[in-house]
Amino acid sequence: MSKRETGWTETKIAKYQKEKRGQGELTNYKPWLTTQDVPSEGRNHRFMGWKTNREHQFFSDLEFNYLCMVDWVSDVIDIREQYPLDRMVTLKISEELGIKHPTDPKTGTPIVMTTDFLLTFREDNHLVYKARTIKPSTKLNEENIIKKFEIERIYWENQGVSWGIVTEEEMPTAIVKNLKYLRNSYLLDDELNIDTFLGEWNYFSGELLKNLKDFEKKYNYEHGTGISIYRHLLARKTLLVDMNKDIVLSEDVNNIQINRKYINSKERLG
Repeated sequence: MSKRETGWTETKIAKYQKEKRGQGELTNYKPWLTTQDVPSEGRNHRFMGWKTNREHQFFSDLEFNYLCMVDWVSDVIDIREQYPLDRMVTLKISEELGIKHPTDPKTGTPIVMTTDFLLTFREDNHLVYKARTIKPSTKLNEENIIKKFEIERIYWENQGVSWGIVTEEEMPTAIVKNLKYLRNSYLLDDELNIDTFLGEWNYFSGELLKNLKDFEKKYNYEHGTGISIYRHLLARKTLLVDMNKDIVLSEDVNNIQINRKYINSKERLG
């Protein structure tokens, strides 16, 4: 659908529902809105999710930054963006609050409200859901936004789901920068089989970290392969560094930890 076709009608809402938008989990989830459906206030982003193995679409840098963070958190097992709220429920809440429900300015049709992220966490061997709305701190005092937040807050409270607002202030600059640096390194070329080196892991990791050029020469790899493997191991948390500092290729080996619980897991090493 073209970005110019932004008006909401009952017919359009029914069409989205028929397409099963807002349904499914992990790879099968379809967000209610995509970057093709609405104009963006910032830069659009499309990236494959590490956990979901599907393309995520975001309308701003801030939303993309948050994806990078939650994709990194081990306890998060599913990420659903632009999750639709039941319109009958939000209409009832807005009526009870005496707040005008968000409507399309052109058609007057009550829109389907969405929450930016619905996250699934695994905590103590059971699943926990958390809803998070992403907004720049500069917009938190706008009256219309505050009213929408109140409808959203009560909606999730009634569902027994934790809801909260996340701004740029909750996203540490250094960590976000590092995660963006590693974003495209989660998967590795099929030709590079890390399992080959697991039998002599200590030797392999030492050679890689001491001198990337020598490592490439020893294993007859093309220039840049050592960096790719290093970034991959960081993305997979096989190697651990202080994420509060910029990742550097000249990192002292003594500052890098080997995450032993990941070494024997083919799934983790990808």
